[in-house]
This record gives sequence, C-alpha cells and structure tokens, in this order.
Amino acid sequence: MEIANTGLAGIERTLGELDALMNDLGFVRWAWDYDKAYYDFKLVDKDTGATYYLRVPADAAKGRLENPMAVLKLKEPVIAKHLFPHGLDYDAPVPVSVEQAAKRALDELKAALEKEESR
Repeated sequence: MEIANTGLAGIERTLGELDALMNDLGFVRWAWDYDKAYYDFKLVDKDTGATYYLRVPADAAKGRLENPMAVLKLKEPVIAKHLFPHGLDYDAPVPVSVEQAAKRALDELKAALEKEESR
C-alpha cells in the first residue's frame, strides 16, 4: 500500500545524512543495491501480532550507494505485510492502527528532515 502526499517524495539528502537521521528514528536500511535503498520501520499489529514494514524507498540521484556523499532522492513510502518465512505482501490489507502508527512515524521523519534542512 502506497502512502501518498507525505511530502517526502523528491527530498534529497546524502546517504550519510539519511543513514544517521533514519537510524535515530528507528528506520533501518536493510535492502539496498548501488542505485537504490529502502529504509524500513517495523510495525506490529497488536490485535493479531502480524508484522508490517513501513518502507521509504530512495533512488541514487548522484553517485552510488556506500559512498556517504552519494545523494539519494526519497520516493513515496509504502506499507507491506511480512510473510513468514520471508517476503513482503504489498497488497495485503493494512489495519487502521498500523496505518496510523505509520503516518505518525512519517510525520516525525518529515519534521526531522525539515529541521535538519533549516540548519
């Protein structure tokens, strides 16, 4: 499920800046290659125990990943349900409580990016 109109799509920061900021907010860069990365935030549905991941994708706009000065451009976030033993279902329904928690995390991320930019 894509979360539109977050204000994150199009924001550009260096890999080093994003890694530090995202890590501070609980997002982990699990999946990546030399041209794109995904910052994941784990969410658990308290009613069912199901795990969901809020993913913020980023494409390399300048340079290649693993160079801390590479510039990444954020895309619209998505939520996917974790499937055991591995895999993500992007089409699974997302409980309202999980969606609300995801939006709170994204609001916090947007605020942190804006604060960082104003420095």
